[in-house]
Amino acid sequence: MRAPGFWFRPPGWQAALLAPLGALYAWGTARRLARGRRQQLGVPVICVGGLNVGGTGKTPTCIALAERLRGRFLTPHIVTRGYGGTLEGPVRVDPARHRAEQVGDEALLMAAFADVWVAKDRAAGGRAAEAAGADVVLLDDGFQNPALHQDLSIVVVDSEVGFGNGRCLPAGPLREPAKVGLARADLVVSVGGAFDGAPNVPQVQAALEPLETGMPWEGLAVLAFAGIGRPEKFFATLRSLGARIVRAEALGDHERLSTVLLERLEREAMAQNAILVTTEKDAARLPPDWRFKVRSVPVRLRFEDEGVLDAALERVL
Repeated sequence: MRAPGFWFRPPGWQAALLAPLGALYAWGTARRLARGRRQQLGVPVICVGGLNVGGTGKTPTCIALAERLRGRFLTPHIVTRGYGGTLEGPVRVDPARHRAEQVGDEALLMAAFADVWVAKDRAAGGRAAEAAGADVVLLDDGFQNPALHQDLSIVVVDSEVGFGNGRCLPAGPLREPAKVGLARADLVVSVGGAFDGAPNVPQVQAALEPLETGMPWEGLAVLAFAGIGRPEKFFATLRSLGARIVRAEALGDHERLSTVLLERLEREAMAQNAILVTTEKDAARLPPDWRFKVRSVPVRLRFEDEGVLDAALERVL
C-alpha cells in the first residue's frame, strides 16, 4: 500500500473522521506492551524500531550497526519478523537458498552483512541467535514488540516527514502516540538531518549515501521503480547522481514484482533507450531471471554524531 497523503499534512477532516479508530489502535498497542512478558537474554539486545509505519531507515540502520559492532570484534545477529515472507521461523537466512517470498526482502538484504534470523516469535529468534553464537542481538523493527528485554532502544525517524500529522493508524502514520513511544526510547536516529520532535531523547543524525560503484550515472537514461516507504527519496538519489529519469514508477511498499509488471517496465525502458534501475531492497524481490536485467543503487547509512552513538553502545556492551 502507499501511505495516504493526509498522513503528512496538518490534521484535516480525514484524520478527524478516523481519530476514534486511531485511539483504538493506540490502546491496543499499549495493552499489548503492558501485558508482554519480556524475556532476558544472556547477551545485549539492541532494538532498532520506529514509531511510524513504513520505511524510516530501520534496515540501513541495522546494517550500519551490524558493521559497527563487527568493527568492535563482536558477533551481532539480527532478528527480524521477515515482513512479506511466509516462514514462521526461527530460521537462519541463507541467501543462496531462501527467496524473498519466504523470508522477506529486508532479511535477504541484511543477510549480506550479518547472520539474520527470521522469527515471528521474537523471543524464540533471540534464543536461537544466542545459541548460535551471537554476543549481541539486533532486534529489527521490534520497538512495539514485548517479547524481549531491550538493553538499548533506538527509534529511527525520517527527518523530512517526522511523525506526520501526529495521529495513530489509520488516522495517521503512527503505531503509538509519539510522546508515549519516545518515553521508552534511549536514542533517536534522525535520517536526513536534525529532528526537533524528540527534544528529551539523545539524538544521532545520519545520512543515506549512495556507494561508489563505478557506474556512469551522469546523463544516463533510466526508468526507475521503487517499492519502498518513500519512493521519491530513491528518485532524488538518482537525480543527485546525475541520472536522467525518463520515468519514475512508485510502487507500494514491498509490492510483488510480477513478471507482467517487469515486462511492461522493460518495454517502456527499451522504447526510450533507458535502463531499468531499482533499490537494493527491491532487487532482493526480483525473480532470478531478472536480476541481471535491472541495476540497483546501493546506499549506506553514515552516522554524523558518532560520539553520542558510541556512548549509547558502551552503556550496554
